[in-house]
Amino acid sequence: PEATAAVERAMDLFAAEVGLDLVDVRRTNLRPPFALPVTNQMGTTYDCGDYVRALDAVLAAAGYEGLRAEQAGRRAAGAPIALGIGVSTYVEVTAGPTATGEHARFDVRPDGSAVVRTGSSPHGQGHGTAFAMVASAATGIPVERIEVVHGDTDDVARGGGTMGSRSLQLGGAAVDAAAGAVVDRARRLTADLLEAAPEDVVVDRVRGRFHVAGTPSVDVGWVEVAARAEADGAPLTEEADFEAGQPTFPFGAHVAVVEVDTETGDARLRRLVAADDAGRILNPLLAEGQRHGGLAQGVAQALYEEVAFDADGNPRTATLVDYAIPSAPDLPGFELVEVATPTTVNPLGAKGIGESATIGSTPAVQSAVCDALAHLGVRHVDMPCSPERVWQAIQAAQT
Repeated sequence: PEATAAVERAMDLFAAEVGLDLVDVRRTNLRPPFALPVTNQMGTTYDCGDYVRALDAVLAAAGYEGLRAEQAGRRAAGAPIALGIGVSTYVEVTAGPTATGEHARFDVRPDGSAVVRTGSSPHGQGHGTAFAMVASAATGIPVERIEVVHGDTDDVARGGGTMGSRSLQLGGAAVDAAAGAVVDRARRLTADLLEAAPEDVVVDRVRGRFHVAGTPSVDVGWVEVAARAEADGAPLTEEADFEAGQPTFPFGAHVAVVEVDTETGDARLRRLVAADDAGRILNPLLAEGQRHGGLAQGVAQALYEEVAFDADGNPRTATLVDYAIPSAPDLPGFELVEVATPTTVNPLGAKGIGESATIGSTPAVQSAVCDALAHLGVRHVDMPCSPERVWQAIQAAQT
């Protein structure tokens, strides 16, 4: 968020300097989709993206032109509650640039249930659900019959871990590869059971059954296949390492709407509209949760959270009594706009989503506060845009 905030503030200041709408400046600087992939001077390859579509979608959802008209009306009337509209665009890097590999193991038990072992550990993101969904899609084994084991070095051979919004696109791809390898073995075992050629065996992923092409009425399930594997002395287990080779680049655009009391400096977030492209979305509910949490954190950084010290260097915000963290009444209902450009860097088409909403929302909210005060001569307010800082900025601009 910090790096994006610096870039976005520079864009806003440039727009004000040359007399352009901040949206027009961004649109001019966005690379069109036909100009991708592209490799920059640092050797980084941006594989896909439709940045203009994300910007247009979020502006339409926010009703940008209507907001500008409302703002102009308030300013003309001299209203003490100023309206501010902030816009941000971003491209972030996930699963890289160095940690682009992950490991997984997939086991089918004799009862037809399965175990996924992964080196990527969750702390609230929903890895267990996501990895079970990936394995279920590959094998037809129901999600509720798939156990996900993580974080146990006695049971998990290796793993890169959870960081850099990498888990689904790398860990999930490794699970997909390991489960796919088990399916390949299962087809060969099924061929023996049904006296057919392996290439003639069809996998019914809806029912989790195997049959010979053209004769779906004669089939076997994972229990029979696992029993055959055990009889052969080789349990139905496979491992896989997935190496992406390069990062992925989620992107997005946010619009924040704030109201600022010009007499007290109090800034209140009225709306936050976000378009975050994370490629193919495996589980919309999990992705929505990631985005909501990220948006809340971005608002917190822009308006509330600050580590403050007194003149002697003693912390003034050492407890939650003094350190401002927003709660539900401080936040509006977030408005999410769906855009998706699947990547080809991994077989799932997924990009990271864990940090995207924070990266976009922080500068959008700061931009909105500054925009609310632009007609008063205020060019910039440092984050967090607390009432004290906003009031001081107004006073400084009027002297």
